[in-house]
Amino acid sequence: MGLDLTLLYRGPLVSCNYGCEYCPFAKRSQTATELNQDRQALKRFVDWILQRPAGDRIRVLFTPWGEALIHPWYQSEIARLTHCPQVEKVAIQTNLSCALGWVEACHKPKLGLWTTYHPVEVKRQHFLQQCRRLIEGQIRFSVGIVGLKAHRAEAQALRQALPDSIYVWVNAYKRQADYYTSEDIAQFTAIDPLFGINNQVYPSLGHPCRAGESVLSVDGEGNLRRCHFIPEQIGNLYQPDLEQALYARPCTNATCRCHIGYVHMPELGLDQMFGTGLLERIPEASGRLFASTTLN
Repeated sequence: MGLDLTLLYRGPLVSCNYGCEYCPFAKRSQTATELNQDRQALKRFVDWILQRPAGDRIRVLFTPWGEALIHPWYQSEIARLTHCPQVEKVAIQTNLSCALGWVEACHKPKLGLWTTYHPVEVKRQHFLQQCRRLIEGQIRFSVGIVGLKAHRAEAQALRQALPDSIYVWVNAYKRQADYYTSEDIAQFTAIDPLFGINNQVYPSLGHPCRAGESVLSVDGEGNLRRCHFIPEQIGNLYQPDLEQALYARPCTNATCRCHIGYVHMPELGLDQMFGTGLLERIPEASGRLFASTTLN
């Protein structure tokens, strides 16, 4: 029986080409040496997966601190992973600002993109053109936006412009208590029927979670943590005793606030709701959630 793992990879990359005011990595740059370290760390991670036994089942979600797909090494290494027999799915969070020719080198059924629209940084029509290219290229992807009230009209326009086969999610803004009025919640729920699931802070202390058992956070050195939100190191991906680190553990945090964390809590049943689209944030029934039918 081989490994059956979901790996959330976050390497040394901490730079981005966008300047979103709520993000600590906005418009941050790195030196050529630092970027080369990131490239080497990514190659080591991908090489490890490609060398795993044929009986392994591995899924990868890249969650970089910044924008990764503007760097060619992420494009080529993701393409390599999609052709690996042990890999079931490769997904990445991206602002979709990169050129998209690289997807043609991928085994497309295994690729998923978790894309985010940033209306202050890019014109809507340009973002929609990128979406159109993905649709024409038969790439599975979701589209999202941070649920700032100032961006609600853009979120509505985005939802109206996309076909119902594309799930548009809204990340609730949780940094300010009581940020939303009941009207705000109703309008964001009209855009994203699952907004109410995200617009919560889940009690998690002592609750079961697949993190640490079948889901692991991996950094550029191969250090393993249960998830991005629990700093305790539980092992290293590149050491031979990996299997010994994999067992069920209750959560040690008081709450879980982020989709990539609470989606792995069995009591919420979100693995069944998202099914094979869990990593790229596409619910199984996304095509039936919306009324729009065309990409304008």
